[in-house]
Amino acid sequence: MAIVSARAKPISKAKVVVVVAAIAVIAVFPLVFTNPAVTEIAIFALMFMATSEAWNGFAGWSGYFSLGHAAFFGVGAYTFAIIADDYKLPAGSGLFLLMPVAGLAAMVAAVLVGAVALRTKRHTFVVITIGVFFIFQLLGYNLSITAGAAGLQVPTPYNWNAATFNNPFYYAAAILLGFTVALYWLIRRSAFGLQLLSIRDDEERAKGLGVPVWRVKLSAFVISSFPVGMAGALFAFLIGQIYPNTVFNPLFDLSWALMTLVGGIGTIAGPLLGGVVLESVQQYLNLYLSNVDIYLIVYGVVFLAVMFWMPRGVVPTLGDALRRRRSARPTSLASAGGQPAPGPQGSQGTGSLAAAVREGGK
Repeated sequence: MAIVSARAKPISKAKVVVVVAAIAVIAVFPLVFTNPAVTEIAIFALMFMATSEAWNGFAGWSGYFSLGHAAFFGVGAYTFAIIADDYKLPAGSGLFLLMPVAGLAAMVAAVLVGAVALRTKRHTFVVITIGVFFIFQLLGYNLSITAGAAGLQVPTPYNWNAATFNNPFYYAAAILLGFTVALYWLIRRSAFGLQLLSIRDDEERAKGLGVPVWRVKLSAFVISSFPVGMAGALFAFLIGQIYPNTVFNPLFDLSWALMTLVGGIGTIAGPLLGGVVLESVQQYLNLYLSNVDIYLIVYGVVFLAVMFWMPRGVVPTLGDALRRRRSARPTSLASAGGQPAPGPQGSQGTGSLAAAVREGGK
């Protein structure tokens, strides 16, 4: 099992600067780039950054790859559309308040799915999630509440300024992204996060150390469905009309997995990098090329290139290169002075991990 320090590392000044700069760029982006096509691409990029982060927060940290999270995206979209349509809610900014409700509906669905699927092993779990996804898609086609293949109409704001129509959706997606990143940053630095990592590295040993394995996996699975359900609601509001094949889309799961693997699975920044690059490229190609599926070729080429030259993903590979460069100078100086070079930080032995997972299980 990989050794994980029980103490969270302090945040470096460089990371703080990067985070502040990223927030500033996101905040002013629609004010600088006012072209509706550009802001729409940005909305989808932010949305998929958030959903990739949520997918990674379960799959990347537990080792259980889910190819059924798009079911929760669809549940969130239909929850939003059904509530807005049945209660005749006025079209406007107030509909954004339905996003957390849609996220809660996705969590309920995740409890039902995870309670069964997570009692299996990793490879079986992947197959079950695929099957569950298609069950949800069939329900979307056959339930009267979803209107079947005819789809559902979502109230569209009619009194918003046409020049800035996309801005409310953009900032809603930005808030969703900020919430998701903050959530998983806190989880990663918690005992619960250490328990997830211990399950990923060696599930049987984690169980022997006292980790409530099934409960931790189910909790992570359900938590990850919340941002995905909210993203589904935002997608429904943005598009204006939903169909089973558009919100229960199997390509969503493949996209989230690919974005995470390219950026760096198990990291915070990896899914963000993969999401902003790949989703922006996809939306750009869909917007300016007649063949809307050409992005799949681009995805395949990028994936093969990254897996060949950076098998751990872009972020971990670049991080390792920077750490080696920083450690090279102190090591050479220590060797010149006749003193042994200091060992890597965090190598306190397996006792720290055992203490952490036991503490988290209390």
